[in-house]
Amino acid sequence: MKTGFIGIGNMGGAIFKRLAAEKGLGGDVLVFDLDGVKLADAADRGVVVCGSVAELVSGSDAVFIGVKPDAFATVMPLVAESSEGSKIIISMAAGITVSYLESYLGDGAKILRIMPNTPALVGEGMTAVCRNRNVSDDDMAWPLCVLAAVGRSCEVAEELMHCVIGVSGSSPAYTYMYIDSLAAAAEDSGMERKQALLFAAQSVLGAARMVLETGIDPEQLRINVCSPGGATIEAVQKLQERGFAEAVSAAFLAAAEKSRRMSER
Repeated sequence: MKTGFIGIGNMGGAIFKRLAAEKGLGGDVLVFDLDGVKLADAADRGVVVCGSVAELVSGSDAVFIGVKPDAFATVMPLVAESSEGSKIIISMAAGITVSYLESYLGDGAKILRIMPNTPALVGEGMTAVCRNRNVSDDDMAWPLCVLAAVGRSCEVAEELMHCVIGVSGSSPAYTYMYIDSLAAAAEDSGMERKQALLFAAQSVLGAARMVLETGIDPEQLRINVCSPGGATIEAVQKLQERGFAEAVSAAFLAAAEKSRRMSER
């Protein structure tokens, strides 16, 4: 399918670059952005650079919209003018609901709402996907194939999108804070910054893979590391004393609540 990207910033850019890198697919990838530098880079990758939203939508079978939420009121009328029932319109903006998109595109439009996260830039993203009633399983096949190029994806009900933002959309930021704090503590104990970041980040990566690949509950994995009387259990007890779990839960709830407020339009 010919796949268009309106807005090729962090998220849209990550997805289109991975797709364009697939052998022979460059000519089937269309992009439009207001940033001339980004468009020049896109042209160097062999994709089709469009001069307008209308040109891109007309030439695409599936359209990813990667603009900021406050730009949708400007972009959606342009998308609606060139869209038709057979095209799949895919939004990746927080707070932009399926019903909001249908208000521009009509009840018969095929609409997907996705919520990726920034690790998509290195092919390790997690993307939530929900669809409206017009999108069949066959319609879903190509968008899911595109998303597989940047990590994993999972279909959820739209009412869970606020939860998704808390648990995966925003959570890389929490994890970066943890890595940075851990590396800073190592620096204070004499380790060079670059080396400290390597030790901290690789440990987070390895721990995440243990969860995904072993199927063991994270609580049990924590117990497995904590030898009685050892250093790790001492550290864990300190985190518990300082309210580690409560702080993470509060961060999750803050992101989810903000998402709810953003959806009130």
